[in-house]
Amino acid sequence: MAPVDLNALREAKLPVVWVLGGPGSGKGTQCDKIIAQYGFTHLSTGDLLRAEVASGSDRGKNLTAIMERGELVPNDVVLDLLKEAMLTKVATSKGFLIDGYPREKDQGIAFEKEILPCTIILYFDASEDTLTKRLLGRALSSGRADDNEETIKLRLQTFLKNNDLVLALYPEKLKRINAEASVDEIFNQVQSEMNAIVS
Repeated sequence: MAPVDLNALREAKLPVVWVLGGPGSGKGTQCDKIIAQYGFTHLSTGDLLRAEVASGSDRGKNLTAIMERGELVPNDVVLDLLKEAMLTKVATSKGFLIDGYPREKDQGIAFEKEILPCTIILYFDASEDTLTKRLLGRALSSGRADDNEETIKLRLQTFLKNNDLVLALYPEKLKRINAEASVDEIFNQVQSEMNAIVS
């Protein structure tokens, strides 16, 4: 694949917020609120991957097999999808919310080197118990193939194993959000962090 020209993205100097937290920590709900209030573009690596799978492309077929095994998708594929999506939106966006990425240390390093430095990390902090309960609740209605108890446990183990290594790299950018609170209380915490970077 030809290298993507990222000059337009770099010249725009838009804030980049990594939205991290375990599956079920409320990232999607909070991202919706951030988009409504701040006009940021929400890029969920999960959604980008699912869209690629749904497209029926060769890249999508390879991704299906990897995700069904509960493994992480190769980073170069995820970075390509992110670059393509960010370039598509750069002219109309006020900033980017990168949801659920990086999932491991090397991904964060590669993102900052190949795309842009991250401005802040919003980390939605919830206990393993809370995450499991929320995911099992969601499984009843989502119809998602990865919302079953066995896959949920695998996803949580993968997340927990890699997450601390990611967060340790960015102590000065890390903003911990108590994700055990109510949706509105969580958003109050989010707003105080967002206001500091968009004012």
